Amino acid sequence: MAIELILNGEPTQLDAPGSARLLDVLREHGHTVGVKEGCGEGECGACTVLIDDVPACSCLMFAGQANGHRVDTIESLSQGEPHPLMDAIVDAAGVQCGFCTPGIVLSAKSLLDNNPKPTREEVQVALSGNLCRCTGYHRIIDAVQSVAKNSQAKTRRP
Repeated sequence: MAIELILNGEPTQLDAPGSARLLDVLREHGHTVGVKEGCGEGECGACTVLIDDVPACSCLMFAGQANGHRVDTIESLSQGEPHPLMDAIVDAAGVQCGFCTPGIVLSAKSLLDNNPKPTREEVQVALSGNLCRCTGYHRIIDAVQSVAKNSQAKTRRP
């Protein structure tokens, strides 16, 4: 099946069975290895991608479900300058093994795109689908809030 989508900003056609998992098709045919398989059951968030700007577990989706949609992986945020969330999480020491980081960054980006001034609790809820076994989340949440504060400060400057 020819799956046509906008992958990381580029019109893309991937030849794969429509019933294959989106996770596998993105890694094997789309060459987006930033999408990770953790649990394979939609519980850990390592495979998070943005489908039309909404976080989704790619391990739970058929590739055919992405046909005609915009799909963004972590690679979309690492073209050129790193996204501020990436720098903030590294600066806050919110990365240890890094396996969960792509999914967390995409979930946080979606939150900030829709809610530029999230409370700590809103950040926690937005990241609740992403499991991290190393960091304890506090530094990741601090990093997301720092990006929100910095974005607000930049928009207020004359």
